[in-house]
Amino acid sequence: MNVRPVPGLTDRINELRSLTARIVNEEILPNENRLWIHEGRRPYSDADVKESARLREHVRDRVKQAGLWAPHLPQEYGGAGLSFLELAYMYEVLAYATGAASLFGVVAPNSGNESLLARYGTEAQKEKWLIPLVDGRLESGFSMTEPDQPGSDPRSLQTTARQEGDQWVINGHKWFTSNGTRADFFIVMCRTEEEGAATGRMTQIIVPRDTPGVVVVRAIEVWGAESDHCEIIYDDVRVPLENQLGATGSGHQAAQDRLGAGRVYHCMNSIGQMWRAFDLMVERAAVREVHGGRLETKQMIQAFVADSYMDVQSSRMMTLHCAQKIDSGEPARTEISAIKVFVPAAYHRVVDRAIQVWGAAGVSGDLPLARMYQTARTLRLADGPDEVHRILIAKNVFAQRHRGGGWDFAN
Repeated sequence: MNVRPVPGLTDRINELRSLTARIVNEEILPNENRLWIHEGRRPYSDADVKESARLREHVRDRVKQAGLWAPHLPQEYGGAGLSFLELAYMYEVLAYATGAASLFGVVAPNSGNESLLARYGTEAQKEKWLIPLVDGRLESGFSMTEPDQPGSDPRSLQTTARQEGDQWVINGHKWFTSNGTRADFFIVMCRTEEEGAATGRMTQIIVPRDTPGVVVVRAIEVWGAESDHCEIIYDDVRVPLENQLGATGSGHQAAQDRLGAGRVYHCMNSIGQMWRAFDLMVERAAVREVHGGRLETKQMIQAFVADSYMDVQSSRMMTLHCAQKIDSGEPARTEISAIKVFVPAAYHRVVDRAIQVWGAAGVSGDLPLARMYQTARTLRLADGPDEVHRILIAKNVFAQRHRGGGWDFAN
């Protein structure tokens, strides 16, 4: 990965990019096919699996020595305490290597749950759940989506938590609960029914996996393969009131905080993956001989490269602009929706072109392109479908017009 200092950026950001690129280039890319062999379909020896685990731990140790572990969290909770803009510049480098996020302590859904616990958790909850999560001693899941309710409308969720004495009693049916196969606890979005309250409000509640009544029905296949997204039934699940995360009724806002940041993180990661796909495409075109010349001499391939360059740069500029607004405390709902729609679509286009240039090898397991392609398509649904975000953008633009002004693209 070719990463050089960027004129105009702070020394801190350039240092972050350089340190991250060094670990990616020296530790991850050369070992990419050995770091994740436990997830492969081919048979491996016990020695191979142990060596893979040793390599992952070695990379994590180097990340921690560089002060880059859990960069999204404050230092008091074991993180690097980076600002949103610093994260944007770091993540685009980090995501160049497939699977690198977990080696830097930022793999979803743990990272999002960590941010929720850091912001909304009590000191006791942070001690019990957050610190072990950051240290890697626990795994977590995020349980919000329901099979019978539209994911684009979180206010329609029907899972309830009824207050009985000093307990919440939870009943509901969830699916696509991320990390459901490995999670030690779930953060569950519920419609809380309080004693004496007329209507229920959304509240997030921590539910340990081994609580009676938690039934993990299945791991849902995604793209024809097993995933860690689970279907779960909560059947009269009882947990203490103290497991409530944040104030009663704060669940919708907490989810929006989590999903809003998550959408930007997805875009940051998508840029890194696009960068990798772009480099792979250029590498192939520069050496592949076909029909009397290299692919790089063919105008159609030159168009692929030019269009991909524009997709990557447009995605970067939009995402960095959004991160800068968030970093400065400005409202960025329109910008978040815009990149949520544009960047995954651009990611999809870039990877699609790279696959075409590589031919049959592009859809094989020898390259990361096939997995990128599936990820890009999935992101058009994750954290809200594109259609909902397009509607929000248009509403915000018209609202600005009705307030008496046109849209200021410089702000």
